[in-house]
Amino acid sequence: MVYSLGDKVITKKKHPCGGNIWTVIRTGADYKIKCDKCGRVVMLSYPEFLKAVKQKAVSDE
Repeated sequence: MVYSLGDKVITKKKHPCGGNIWTVIRTGADYKIKCDKCGRVVMLSYPEFLKAVKQKAVSDE
């Protein structure tokens, strides 16, 4: 699956704040994602990112 900037993704495990929906804010060799609930930013390598993501979130737009 291809992920782009601005995509919403759902992770397999919840963040300590209780949220599991994240926004992709950087792509490439590393992926940077931002928690939609608390705003925390996490940088993951591409293999770590693929392992952590369950699916793309459905957009209501």
